[in-house]
Amino acid sequence: MRVVHEAESERRALATTVDLADSFVSQTVGLMGQSTVSDDYALVFEFGDPGFFYRLRDTVPRRVIHMLFVRFPTDVVWIAEGEVRKVRTMSPWRSLDYAKADLVIELPAGAADGVEVGDTVVVES
Repeated sequence: MRVVHEAESERRALATTVDLADSFVSQTVGLMGQSTVSDDYALVFEFGDPGFFYRLRDTVPRRVIHMLFVRFPTDVVWIAEGEVRKVRTMSPWRSLDYAKADLVIELPAGAADGVEVGDTVVVES
């Protein structure tokens, strides 16, 4: 699996070592407690069906990312309906942010340089 940034006519791999957080426990733990990750690493949060209320209102839920117990800075990319909605470098221990998303990707700080709102970031198998 890998994470690829697509902008204009250019494709660039953001990560080639990818872990999937697709359960409540793996999404709750995230990167907490790890001392570091490799430069080519990504943790991909896949969220299932948003539920009746969100479908009824034709909207995407907000996804919150916190850095409590995370010991290193990360780049976080929130993606909704295939499009980047927000990108932020988060500081260890004290950052908290959210955006509407059906997919969230955490990368080492600096890995998402050049990724902008409106771009496409995909997870390829």
